[in-house]
Amino acid sequence: MTAERTVLIVDDEPNAVRVLSVILREEGYHVLESMNVDNALSIMQSDNVDAVITDLKMPVKDGYQLFHYVTQHHPHTPVMFLTAYGSVESAVSAMTNGAYYYFIKPPDYAKLKSVLYQAIERNSAHKELENLKREAGREANLYRLVGTTPPMQQILNTIETVKDSDSSVLIQGDTGTGKEVIASNLHYRSKRYNKPFVTVNCAAIPRELIESELFGHEKGAFTGAAASRTGKFEEAMDGTIFLDEIGEIELSLQAKLLRVLQEREVERLGTNKKLKVNFRLICSTNRDLRQEVAAGRFREDLFYRINVVQIDVPPLRERKADIPLLATNFLNAYALRENKPLSFGDGVMERLMNYSWPGNIRQLKNIIERAVVLARKDRITVNELTEELIGHHGNAAAEGAAVRSLRSLEQQAITEALQTCNGNISQAAKQLGISRKTVYKKLREQ
Repeated sequence: MTAERTVLIVDDEPNAVRVLSVILREEGYHVLESMNVDNALSIMQSDNVDAVITDLKMPVKDGYQLFHYVTQHHPHTPVMFLTAYGSVESAVSAMTNGAYYYFIKPPDYAKLKSVLYQAIERNSAHKELENLKREAGREANLYRLVGTTPPMQQILNTIETVKDSDSSVLIQGDTGTGKEVIASNLHYRSKRYNKPFVTVNCAAIPRELIESELFGHEKGAFTGAAASRTGKFEEAMDGTIFLDEIGEIELSLQAKLLRVLQEREVERLGTNKKLKVNFRLICSTNRDLRQEVAAGRFREDLFYRINVVQIDVPPLRERKADIPLLATNFLNAYALRENKPLSFGDGVMERLMNYSWPGNIRQLKNIIERAVVLARKDRITVNELTEELIGHHGNAAAEGAAVRSLRSLEQQAITEALQTCNGNISQAAKQLGISRKTVYKKLREQ
């Protein structure tokens, strides 16, 4: 956890609030507590809340009433329910109406932390994309892909080649490598750019609800289905549906998904009526699906159906030459947001280059955001970096070698950009995310 996120816990049981608060604070969250719904509403009116975890059954007003308020006034804030066994039907009903998740008391805290992290990350990404849309129209819909290394150039070339195709694309890579960024580029650079781009995180939806989420349901299709609901494939009509972490879907649902892909028809739960759907399918996974097929956990016919075009995304440690460009891009974005004119101070880029980045680009992005928020002057110093980066500085000789290596990588990146842009310095500077003046300066240093 880098930039601090705020979680509101609402429960009339003091001990339950206390235990969950301690656990989440240890994870780096800022925790707000409320013993009743009215106080929770006051908190949400005065504080920015990134997620809500609420008990379902409470005196006077219950968690469902709080959920209704959140959906009306903070529609993108994820709400998760804590409930006793006797209230599962109510929790399932809430989820069919948009709640993010529910847990039976006492919850599996490890899973709760994982689901909460995913919920906040997706909410953050959604807010970022919506802000971009408001600011600059179509071009701002693009999550920016940055990089001049051969793997990134290959990915960019593949996107350009297949963007207007109707063929399915499978994006494979470790968590945090930017698979959703690639998916959004495939959509927003394509002829479908003005149609829906619908994302489904297959790992975050409970097993008993994912079929309804994908295909929709009719009123009364199951207990808690108080109204009909459109599925994600219908929502993606004429656009793109992105199934994030498709390797998490269980085998029984894989068979139904395969039929949808073959027939381009969906059946909502609770009816035999078939609805024609037109969509472009993009999937992602951090698993090796060939191994999953060999182990019998993923259908071979579905694998070949979704893997017409494959894009392999390397971990950040294998494309370190792109770190200066990525870091500068994130710095500029967050400095603009925070209204802070900032640059990197001595030693910062060396720390970034020497680190192994187990969390990949997402971790780099979060660390830069944190540094921008903490920066007090006009430069980000080593002191604003996290402890794991500060500890990876090595000795003076190694650091000097890192500086020389960094200069070499900078020069290589500029040379490759100029080659790509046929010597046009203005275009190369734009591709690199730096000024023409900086390009001239670096060329003089070569």
